[in-house]
Amino acid sequence: LHSDIRVKKMYYNDEESEQVASLTDLLGAEKFSQVQDRLREKGLRSGFCCLFYGPAGTGKTETVMQIAKETGRDIFIVDMSRLKSKWIGDSEKNIKQLFRTYRSVVKESDLAPILLFNEADAIFGKRIREESSTDKMNNAIQNIILQEMETLDGILIATTNLTENYHPAFGRPSLSQAH
Repeated sequence: LHSDIRVKKMYYNDEESEQVASLTDLLGAEKFSQVQDRLREKGLRSGFCCLFYGPAGTGKTETVMQIAKETGRDIFIVDMSRLKSKWIGDSEKNIKQLFRTYRSVVKESDLAPILLFNEADAIFGKRIREESSTDKMNNAIQNIILQEMETLDGILIATTNLTENYHPAFGRPSLSQAH
C-alpha cells in the first residue's frame, strides 16, 4: 500500500530528475485521468508502460516506490518465482490470471495501482529458439505480456539491470524509457 511506503529523499542526475518528475506529474490522479480520456478519444490504449534501467543499486525500485507514495498509488508487485510452474501450461495461465486480477483491481480502485515487474529481465529477455518446453513457456509468457501491454488500462513499470538482454519488442516506442 502507498500508505506503508516510507518517504525517502532520492538523488538523480538532471536528466533523470526531470524524467522522474514528469512521470510523477503524469501519474497524479487528475492528470492521469485527463491523459487517459484523451488517449481513449483517439482510439489509443490508455495504459502506461515504463522501463527503468540501470546498474544494480541505482534506485530503480525505490524510485517506483517513491512515485507510488507521492501519487497515492498502491503497488501490485509481480513475483515471477510464484507465477512460473513446472507444469506445462500453468505458467501461462498464471500470467493471464495476474493480468485478469490486475484489471479487476484497476476497475475497483479510485486510482489504478502500479503493476511492478521488478528485475524484469528474468521474464522480458530475448526470445530463444524453442528447444525445450521451458523455452516454449518463456516465449509464450512474453507473448501474453506483450498482448496485455497493448490493451493495458493501468500502469506497468518494469525494472532491470540488463537492457541488453531484453527482447526488442519490450523497448519499442510504446514503452517510455527512463534511467
